[in-house]
Amino acid sequence: MKKIAIFLFMAVMVSSQTFAQDFSKLYENAVKSVVTIQVDDYEIKNGDVTKTGGLGSGVLIDSLGHILTASHVVHNAIGIKVKFQSGEVVGAQIVSSIPSIDVALLKLEHIPIGVFPAKTGNSETTKIGEQIFIIGAPLGFEYSFSTGHVSGKLNKSMLARGQMIDFFQTDAAINHGTSGGPMFNAKGEVIGIVSFILSQSGGFEGIGFAVAITPAKKMLFETSSLWTGFEGYFLDARLAGILNLPQSSGMLVQRVTDNSMASKMGMEGGYLKFNYLGDEIFLGGDIILNVLGTSCDSPHNFESIKTQVNNLQKGQSVSMEILRKGKVIDIFFAM
Repeated sequence: MKKIAIFLFMAVMVSSQTFAQDFSKLYENAVKSVVTIQVDDYEIKNGDVTKTGGLGSGVLIDSLGHILTASHVVHNAIGIKVKFQSGEVVGAQIVSSIPSIDVALLKLEHIPIGVFPAKTGNSETTKIGEQIFIIGAPLGFEYSFSTGHVSGKLNKSMLARGQMIDFFQTDAAINHGTSGGPMFNAKGEVIGIVSFILSQSGGFEGIGFAVAITPAKKMLFETSSLWTGFEGYFLDARLAGILNLPQSSGMLVQRVTDNSMASKMGMEGGYLKFNYLGDEIFLGGDIILNVLGTSCDSPHNFESIKTQVNNLQKGQSVSMEILRKGKVIDIFFAM
């Protein structure tokens, strides 16, 4: 019995060593693409503008000098400096920022010598339970490493720039300063950008979220189209009933970009802020019921709608049926 017990103990030890991955080599490679973002921004109180500062993280994703980070880190920035692990500091400008799903794209003034971009993975194939690691500057401790797992997925029903956005839930430690930092998979590929935590104490309690990288990149690099002109929120059956929709769901228009195709169609965004089951949405805007005859009663229908619109030829029209102030009306736009 003693020999059997020793054998079982050794088997458990070997098994645990087999499944415990050493991330040190991955960290050495990945950290070179991770940056600390130092921001000069502003705050308005009682009509007075006060200059403030902020700190976040980000990651270099290509040889053109593009940095991905969280929108809330840089959205009000009047000056941005990006610091690499080597200590070199480079200026950067905002290329695109989408506050509703908390992602932003920066462009460096130049890329330091010896710095290489991180590889980005396919977040759509990432599974719950996969091991991940995060590099950032929690509480100002730059290039800190934390590890954990993908512990869930969150779909906030938000449509931005033609993409539905997903968030990865994780138990890897996230604190102030980690926002905008990259989430890597076990291959060292970026699969998410750190966004926010859920906490009752204000500190990390084991539930953090990162924006999935694949739809985030598509949104930020999307060229001008109908879909870049507005942001929408898919209504569930409960909220659709409250708003008296003539169908089980629809797309509530949140924001409309000036001079975009959506604004030229006459689409109207919301103006009344409302917290719905933890999601901050705007009521009062148009609700899209169907596009080109295809109902918007399910987020799954949107891919079909998007394909139909993208396949339209120049001169053909996009038609939408919308609910506006209690009335169903049709609007059109020639491509």
